[in-house]
Amino acid sequence: MIYPNAIFSTFAFIGFLMCAIPFPWHLEAWNTGTCLYMAWTGLSCLFQFINSIVWNRNAINWSPIWCDITARFIVGASWGIPASSLCINRRLYNISAMQSVTVTKAEKRRAVMIDLAVGLGMPIFGMTIQYIAQGHRFNIFEDVGCFPATYNTPVAYALVYCPPIAIGMVSAVYAILSIRAFNKSRAQFNELLSSYNNLNSSRYVRLMCLAGIEVACTVPLGSYAIYLNVIAGIRPWISWEDTHADFSRVDQIPALLWRLTRNGEVSIELTRWLVIICAFIFFGFFGFADEAKKNYRSAFETVAKRVGLSTMSSSGAAVSTLTSFNGKSKTSSGKIRPVPPIFVHGDLLRHHGSIGSLTDISVSIADVSGFMDEKKAGDEKTEFMPTLSYGAITLSDVGGTLADYSEEPYSAAPSSGSSSSASSIMSSPTSASSPSLPDPTQAKSNTHDIV
Repeated sequence: MIYPNAIFSTFAFIGFLMCAIPFPWHLEAWNTGTCLYMAWTGLSCLFQFINSIVWNRNAINWSPIWCDITARFIVGASWGIPASSLCINRRLYNISAMQSVTVTKAEKRRAVMIDLAVGLGMPIFGMTIQYIAQGHRFNIFEDVGCFPATYNTPVAYALVYCPPIAIGMVSAVYAILSIRAFNKSRAQFNELLSSYNNLNSSRYVRLMCLAGIEVACTVPLGSYAIYLNVIAGIRPWISWEDTHADFSRVDQIPALLWRLTRNGEVSIELTRWLVIICAFIFFGFFGFADEAKKNYRSAFETVAKRVGLSTMSSSGAAVSTLTSFNGKSKTSSGKIRPVPPIFVHGDLLRHHGSIGSLTDISVSIADVSGFMDEKKAGDEKTEFMPTLSYGAITLSDVGGTLADYSEEPYSAAPSSGSSSSASSIMSSPTSASSPSLPDPTQAKSNTHDIV
């Protein structure tokens, strides 16, 4: 099956993004098995993408160190992906078989350590023991890139080919047990999930489907790979020296040769396409979930805020796009207007040009120096207030301009001049018995304006 190598490169990069995008919020929720699955699958897609670019239409040994790392990682991923599925199925079984909803921090920490030992420790162990059956350093296939070189002996089947299938079978047992326990305790299911703040019924079912599909693919495909290796011809294990003879050799194989036989072509293509299929399956279950949409929306709002754009309101109606410029806002029409402080009461903004609207807030200031409460001629007379009030603090006449008489209230004179004089000169008394007012000129000379 010959196709442009750019097609594989494109799908490999998309597969890497499908695993990399949801990785942060799964890591934040401490979903160890899911994070390990994404890590092994996403990094495998990334390695395959880089190899398909570097070794496109060539089989030159450009970077031996990189090929050493890639060949070892391919072996680890063949263990890591089924081991991650085993972690997921084991966790689902433990949840469905729980008799108590109480989960302590020590139990959660112990579960994480076990998952890391299975999903990370076992693949590292597999990468290590593969060296026993490794015939030479590595291979380079044209259009594919670096590949591990495992000598096809009975030791290779015991140490390299069969362990991933065994892991898949154990994972299948856990999957069957979890489904059985789930059916028995369906009435208590929501109560059991309440002890896990990062797991709900929808995510539980999706995890079960993901692990089930992975198990259904691991055992058959692993068995098919063993079949291809068997019909290719098993070599006898003679000795360690025989297997590792000329170990530093690097086989560089052009596409014409590795595509020459049908079985060889299918084996190599399956190895590099299966990780992309795993990435698409994972994204199909978790890329369109409610928590994924919520994180997409949050990421979009964060980016929009950084570039100065507003998002849609909660009711779905479009709001004006404003860009902040040092305390000012720019509307969509290009006009700049100041942004009101956040502590200003909304009623104050609706009474432009009225100083009297200051009384709408909790601070009330009486007209002491005459700048505020001027009345037009013919308006109703108001009682003069000889105090200055600010919250719970009341100050009496400070400048000495107010009369000390309290027999008759005084009315404010109509505003016919400056506001300062209007507040200082009082009207004539209404009764002859009322005391005479002090001289306005002398009173003003002794007055200190309070603003």
